[in-house]
Amino acid sequence: MALLNRGCRERLFLPPVKNNHMIKVIESSGIAKSFGSTMALDDISFFVNESEIFGFIGPDGAGKTTLFRIITTLLLPDKGNMKVLGMDATSDYKQLRKNIGYMPGRFSLYQDLSVEENLNFYATVFGTTVEENYELIANIYSHIEPFKKRLAGKLSGGMKQKLALSCALIHKPRLLVLDEPTTGVDAVSRSEFWDMLSKLRQYNISIIVSTPYMDEAIRCDRVALIQNGKILSIDTPQKIRAGFSRKLFTVKSVEKYKLIKTLRKNPEVLTSYPFGDSIHVTLFNDSSDNSLFEYLVREGINDAVIQETEAGIEDRFLELMEKGVTA
Repeated sequence: MALLNRGCRERLFLPPVKNNHMIKVIESSGIAKSFGSTMALDDISFFVNESEIFGFIGPDGAGKTTLFRIITTLLLPDKGNMKVLGMDATSDYKQLRKNIGYMPGRFSLYQDLSVEENLNFYATVFGTTVEENYELIANIYSHIEPFKKRLAGKLSGGMKQKLALSCALIHKPRLLVLDEPTTGVDAVSRSEFWDMLSKLRQYNISIIVSTPYMDEAIRCDRVALIQNGKILSIDTPQKIRAGFSRKLFTVKSVEKYKLIKTLRKNPEVLTSYPFGDSIHVTLFNDSSDNSLFEYLVREGINDAVIQETEAGIEDRFLELMEKGVTA
């Protein structure tokens, strides 16, 4: 949804922040946040460039939503400094809310209003009209416009997603914050959604997004891997994958459960994680000889297929978690 500030409809266009010849729309330095004894965020520092799609990858409870709520001025940090669009996210929240579009993880529009009524409502709150900024949302809204009289609560998951994005964009924000926007949506709708995000670059809209899907992570310009409130690594998806430090093997067998139990008993196996229909394995000696296959045969697994493979972002994430260090 868009961030609301009912007290003022006047748009404020904030000056860009230039740093090292790049325009920074977010600059986070040492952000920390606790809830009681639980440390949700610990020394979070990163930046996002103008027109960049910046992704946060991490499991539930990693701190992504807490961080996004600080960026969108909905939560105060305990420590650190958060600059958004050149303004302080704590003291300048009124100005910032007019320039940020936010889609929380849970659908939060008015379910008893129609598609058309929701969109008109958010446009009115921000002192604009659907007609004024229709060009910005046309590619998105056109998918649901035939159903504009339907109540938002009666829409499918994919249509709710497109309506929420349209409402977040209707006031033409400079920053779009998306908290796992495609969770629970079918694969086709997810792909369409990311195609739409890519097209927003032409309007100089910067996007920060969290996602649990690795096929979405590789569509970001840069990604941050976050776990237990700490950033493990920030880089392009390609460089994060290239940072995997060992040889990686896929191991397949019809008896997958027996296979992973057997692999984890082998003292030569460093790590073993299920990935789809296979197990991703690293070895202490990094060898690609027949010793692993011979071991599996001795344990009664005669159909094992072992192949060396390239690491993905998730493999690198798991490796960093195992090491317990930042990179």
